[in-house]
Amino acid sequence: MTVMRTPLIQFDQVFKSFGGKSVLQGVDLEIFAGETTTIIGKSGIGKSVLLKHIIGLLAPDSGRVLFDGRPLAQMSGSQLRAIKTQCSYMFQNSALFDSLTVFENIALPLKERRLAKGAGLSARVRSTMAQLDIAEIENNYPAQLSGGMKKRVALARALVTEPSIVLFDEPTTGLDPVRKNAVHRMIAEHQHRFGFTGIMVSHEIPDVFHISQRIAMLEGGRIIFQGACRELQTSQHPAIRAFIDNTAVKERIA
Repeated sequence: MTVMRTPLIQFDQVFKSFGGKSVLQGVDLEIFAGETTTIIGKSGIGKSVLLKHIIGLLAPDSGRVLFDGRPLAQMSGSQLRAIKTQCSYMFQNSALFDSLTVFENIALPLKERRLAKGAGLSARVRSTMAQLDIAEIENNYPAQLSGGMKKRVALARALVTEPSIVLFDEPTTGLDPVRKNAVHRMIAEHQHRFGFTGIMVSHEIPDVFHISQRIAMLEGGRIIFQGACRELQTSQHPAIRAFIDNTAVKERIA
């Protein structure tokens, strides 16, 4: 007998346009707690737009985004803030503040949310840094770091608040294959260790198949597939096959 699961986050016929250009055209999507779901698709088709709806940076023109079965649009301000405190966001370009040291960058969300201060804050930041093997660079500034190290710092900042949901927007953009694999391993290891719900936007296939429990593919403003990685890989849907095959060719050329 199949056991029905309730999604932690659900998109129900979500539409979104910008300046008359339709980006999301009736998105239906289910994201389950404790799993990593990766949203794949071609560049510039709205994957990041979809991601921003989850934490309220964008609101649908029509349709609903639900959290634990409750529409976000019907929640009070305090309820929405409570959800946002459960979430962290790892930006595509790391989004570190150049004027702050590594320690100060990682500590920032703890200060902003008033989750810790003084010795407690320092201990929490240094514990997170130690887990990501960046303890020795706490006094460095972002300009002194390599691309891969910046990603580690960005991940530490995303995890320091001990979130239950972490959103990753193209976390390996600009990295070489070795560093891409290292970032993917970090994400997988920490998701396994802490059990957070991971939602990732990426075009890095087949790499993301190894760290994701579910894959969703955005095409033409809609989700044309959502399910297990092995189901996607064996799908004969023309758009899915074209995306996988074209990406594989680019990977071989690179």
